Parts: sequence; structure tokens; C-alpha cells
Amino acid sequence: MDIYHIVKRPLVTEKGTHQASRSFAATATHPARGGAFAFEVHRDASKATIKQAIEKIYNVKVLSVRTANRLGKSRRVRMSRGKTAAWKKAVVVLDANSHIDLF
Repeated sequence: MDIYHIVKRPLVTEKGTHQASRSFAATATHPARGGAFAFEVHRDASKATIKQAIEKIYNVKVLSVRTANRLGKSRRVRMSRGKTAAWKKAVVVLDANSHIDLF
């Protein structure tokens, strides 16, 4: 799978912009880290492939990746029921010296 097929789009939401603007100093047990950025990714992508794709596309250093599978919601279209597509969300935590300028 190509790295540009792994990352579909950034999720620009109110919560996402707040998480992207926060950074934390180093403590005795944890290293310093930058903001957390959310992306919609391919459903079959693993955390390791998501990390590699973000590092190559945006030229940043990724510390950790959190993923969540989002189920599709049921919707009504006139007289019949439909369902939106299921998708995968990835929250990527960057190094303190890295930043993505999309948010």
C-alpha cells in the first residue's frame, strides 16, 4: 500500500486544533512531546505503517500513534435505511520540535 493511500485526510475539528496547539515539557518519566494531530486513515493500516507514512509525508518525528475504528452510522434516505461508511481515526503525537502546519 502506498503511503499516500494510508493517510486519507487530516481531521480539522475543534478538539483536534486544541490538541495540536498543546505541548508538554519533559518530566522524570516522560520525554517532552509536541501536539497531537488527528487523521483519517485506511482501515487496514497498522500503527507502524501510519507512523512511517506521517513521518515521510510531513517530515516530522512521531512519538506515538493511537487508533480508533469508527463504525458507520445508520441513516434514513426517504423510505429506506442506509448506512454511512466505517472509517479509522489515528491520533499522532509528535516530538516537541516537530509541527504540522495544517492545523
